Amino acid sequence: MTTAAASSPRTYQVRTYGCQMNVHDSERISGLLEQAGYVRAAEADEHPDVVVFNTCAVRENADNRLYGNLGHLRPVKDKHPGMQIAVGGCLAQKDRGDIVRKAPWVDVVFGTHNIGSLPVLLERARHNTAAEVEILESLDVFPSTLPTRRESTYAGWVSISVGCNNTCTFCIVPALRGKEKDRRPGDILSEVRALVDEGVLEVTLLGQNVNSYGVEFGDRLAFGKLLRACGDIEGLERVRFTSPHPKDFTDDVIAAMAETPNVCHSLHMPLQSGSDDVLKAMRRSYRAERYLGIISKVRAAMPDAAITTDIIVGFPGETDADFERTLDVVREARFSSAFTFQYSKRPGTPAATMDGQLPKQVVQERYERLIACVEEITWAENRKLVGETVEVLVAVGEGRKDERTGRMSGRARDGRLVHFDAGSYAGQIRPGDIVHTTVTYAAPHHLNADGEPLSHRRTRAGDAAEAGRSPRTPGVLLGLPTIGAPAAAPAPTTGCAAH
Repeated sequence: MTTAAASSPRTYQVRTYGCQMNVHDSERISGLLEQAGYVRAAEADEHPDVVVFNTCAVRENADNRLYGNLGHLRPVKDKHPGMQIAVGGCLAQKDRGDIVRKAPWVDVVFGTHNIGSLPVLLERARHNTAAEVEILESLDVFPSTLPTRRESTYAGWVSISVGCNNTCTFCIVPALRGKEKDRRPGDILSEVRALVDEGVLEVTLLGQNVNSYGVEFGDRLAFGKLLRACGDIEGLERVRFTSPHPKDFTDDVIAAMAETPNVCHSLHMPLQSGSDDVLKAMRRSYRAERYLGIISKVRAAMPDAAITTDIIVGFPGETDADFERTLDVVREARFSSAFTFQYSKRPGTPAATMDGQLPKQVVQERYERLIACVEEITWAENRKLVGETVEVLVAVGEGRKDERTGRMSGRARDGRLVHFDAGSYAGQIRPGDIVHTTVTYAAPHHLNADGEPLSHRRTRAGDAAEAGRSPRTPGVLLGLPTIGAPAAAPAPTTGCAAH
């Protein structure tokens, strides 16, 4: 290897599967690697020095997807000595050493509790020329103390807790993420302020069950207080959260949503099933009447609230009557969107060994009926907004057809996707800017606004996007090794210059 090559920083790529938790964990993985001296590979780079898979174990095909992708990488690695492959996330926590046994070309396996160990494990694997597998049974360091490379200039995830104390029979997450661990409110608010100082306009508070937040330090009203505290942060324009559990949803949270101006009137609250018998078998500890009661209270306080949900079809023992009850609840709840899933058996969960596992064709038929029912309702709800003015936070990657249609895309305050015509503002609107526009057309999953925008506001987030800056929040380095050439000393900066 030449001296020049030896001093060149190693490149990395992170491939993410699964939920918002994994997306945010990948931001931390990127932040850790960059603080350790790695450089993100260009998208077109087919052989970065390090490829990290951040995996999900929730769906049945998660294993097949991972091992298929690892198989595709093997010949690439064979042709590029020194390339490393790391596997982390929920599937790594579950499969542990089996990953290296099935794919011996993998260099590092790390779990959900020790993301911060990744740079050390990569260096150790290089030095020892042997695979490193490190899985901890409990949280090593709260992930938000780690450096983070944010993917968006305008919106950021902020974890308020990790883990889950619930015992839903279909879910493997508590076994892989552990018991709930809550951050102190001051730490959370400090991270939110740091993001806002970088130009971020929208923050999503993230947890497996956000409204049980505070259980660890004995304050069952802590989440509502946290929402109100976010309202005092100057420059923070939108606050969202995901996901609450209906059993812990309290009236003070509804009041905080309604009374705090920057908290968006959007709520994602998983239903899973409309049948009380199925909810009992799922160990969900609420019933349909309780769920609908929460929705009624939310709409009484915020008539414009957009409510989204998760629904599982085909849970073991689900009867035709159970499924019809789910459709009834969907019709009554009037969701603005729903994430629908066919039940998939996950080894290690109680539901995997329950009697009454349903034939695939039965589950598929019910799934198609559910989708048709949901789309009929979401389309009708979206049509009510035609002619209304919406505030759109301009986004990147939300509109797959934007280049062909000439539109731009973003999210309204209620979370709905809006495709809009820039009109006379064409070329001036950046991701992170705010546009007010009028809805002209509604589809089941989006709104169109094809008239001239009513206004365009340039923002600091838009400035950052235009300059190609990504927000970074610092963490505690934990003695991580640095590789490659030493970083140059930063030039003096003032104001909101890039970090």
